[in-house]
Amino acid sequence: MQHFRHYILLFLILPLMAFAEDGSQLWLRYPVNPKPRNIVNSNSKSPTIEIAKKELNQHWNGQAVDLKIDRFPDNFKDGYKIISTPKKITVLARTDLGLLYGSYHLLNLQQQKASFSNLKLEEKPSYDVRILNHWDNLNGTIERGYAGRSLWKWEDLPNTISPRYEEYARANASIGINATVLNNVNASPNMLREDYLKKIKVLADVFRPYGIKVYLSVNFSSPKVLGGLQNSDPLNKDVQKWWKDKAAEIYKLIPDFGGFLVKANSEGQPGPQDYGRTHADGANMMADVLKPYGGIVMWRAFVYSPSKEDRAKQAHLEFVPLDGKFRDNVIIQIKNASIDFQPREVFNPLFGALRKTSEMVEFQITQEYLGQANHLVYLAPLFKETLDSDTFSDGKGSTIAKITDGTLRPAKLTAISAVANIGEDKNWTGHHFAQANWYAFGRLAWNHDLSSEQIADEWIKMTFTDNEKFLNPVKEIMLTSRETAVDYMMPLGLHHIFAGGHHYDPEPWGDYKGGRPDWSPVYYHQANTEGIGFDRTKTGSNAVSQYFPPLNEIYGDIKTCPENLILWFHHVPWEYKIKDGKTLWEELCYKYDTGVQEVREYQKTWDRMQLYIDEQRFSDIQAKLKIQAKDAVWWKDACLLYFQTFSKLPIPSDIDRPVHNLEDLKKIKLNMGHHN
Repeated sequence: MQHFRHYILLFLILPLMAFAEDGSQLWLRYPVNPKPRNIVNSNSKSPTIEIAKKELNQHWNGQAVDLKIDRFPDNFKDGYKIISTPKKITVLARTDLGLLYGSYHLLNLQQQKASFSNLKLEEKPSYDVRILNHWDNLNGTIERGYAGRSLWKWEDLPNTISPRYEEYARANASIGINATVLNNVNASPNMLREDYLKKIKVLADVFRPYGIKVYLSVNFSSPKVLGGLQNSDPLNKDVQKWWKDKAAEIYKLIPDFGGFLVKANSEGQPGPQDYGRTHADGANMMADVLKPYGGIVMWRAFVYSPSKEDRAKQAHLEFVPLDGKFRDNVIIQIKNASIDFQPREVFNPLFGALRKTSEMVEFQITQEYLGQANHLVYLAPLFKETLDSDTFSDGKGSTIAKITDGTLRPAKLTAISAVANIGEDKNWTGHHFAQANWYAFGRLAWNHDLSSEQIADEWIKMTFTDNEKFLNPVKEIMLTSRETAVDYMMPLGLHHIFAGGHHYDPEPWGDYKGGRPDWSPVYYHQANTEGIGFDRTKTGSNAVSQYFPPLNEIYGDIKTCPENLILWFHHVPWEYKIKDGKTLWEELCYKYDTGVQEVREYQKTWDRMQLYIDEQRFSDIQAKLKIQAKDAVWWKDACLLYFQTFSKLPIPSDIDRPVHNLEDLKKIKLNMGHHN
């Protein structure tokens, strides 16, 4: 009897052990069916449709499902229709991939406990190419990676295939991501060596049935470094031939290869300007060799070099004169903001300024400047802030979403990208809540009209529970978390006052002698006894002139400039009265304090959530919030104590006193990564 009890106990514990709550399942927590469903596919066969059938057979617990290829116009792309009747659900699509996306949508709705009675929905993607950029290096490290080492095990490929490759493809397909750049934009030429291309082919083969195309970041000097040519001048016939031969080699191995991502003439990376050529010369040379195969070039506009010019202006200055000179399979990849993925920045003025050239947004999912994998910061509000920004390029309503998705200006190709936060950690992203940012990017790339709240709602129900006592308070944390991070780090338009290199902790006093001015925090905040902020008005760097009317006037006037960007565009006196009657100094103090108090509230709220979820994820997140609360105080104290040396004004008496000493804070040196 004793033995029998042990067996019973073991039988009960084993399933729990098999699914330890380490976060590895992401949002894909579909129930497993004890018996197969009635899933039919009436008119076509393919590996992609087989995956759709398998997923539904294993996890769908509703009525019969019919997957059907149907006639739709070309602009329906990989969209789908779902129609339900009491007896069956029909998923209709133009492509096999559309049927897979429709199948995942069904499973996701089931996971959210949605109603299927008389369901009729139609979905089609906002963008053609919905792509993750991995900043992974060939040695297994990840630049700006906070979730362990790279998923890609180059030393084991092509012979050993990690099961995580297919899990990665499945997770992406479940939210409509259809492309991936495997390697760092600071690319090693070795990525194009024959032995690496054979390894890449294996990944492409795993990803293909899930609808994911592989792209590569390439180093502009590859012909010289790999091919032994004298130079890599894009107008050199030998260089052109080298790239042409390389493209033929790639497409022979990977017929559906997507194309190249290029970072050139930025932060010391090689590029066409090394030979007196333009970005257009370089991009077009690559575009020409990819064109016969349907490949594209995503040419990054993140260019800045040592210059007396305001760094925020450089992309606009370099690319606007080249408008109309790029081939139609070149798309300019523009960071969402004009400097560098800051907690809050004004949008990049290049959006809308290129009238004859395709433009795409580059977001950052990995939280390089937002507490990395330690801080809970839900990024959908940041993504939406950019996409919904009105550039006024073609009059009112010229949002970045409409410029980049082809609705405002017809485009041969549309795309949206984000720098991935994925590593080999069990939970994929280092912080359980950072999974929501991968999910949110995929959902917005598929449909940029979704709200941050709707996406958070879906993700919480699929990842944790639909219990409203958990759902509502946690959703409130998520929806306010980005603004909270801005408050405790860099409110009112402050930016780039991080410690150099790793961009984690505050260093507003940073002034790197002998280095480039635009790598120093003091370059950006310009604090002195008169005030604080970067003057980008007509009397300053005149960056406002790069925005279309009426934005140039709105941003350029301190009275009409949005207060959350006031220190981005203006050098503001410490005692300047803002709209609520406080002085700028007081407002700065209250903002920092609000950020700290908010994180403390998150801690209290989270502690009440213990009843509703597993202990492992509860305690993991609790520990991260503890770090975030300490870091928020660190940021507040460092910034207020340092800026107070210029303002000479008291910190308002109803705010918590600093707990650190400025001189002690200045001695802290963390040892972490480098630029991108």
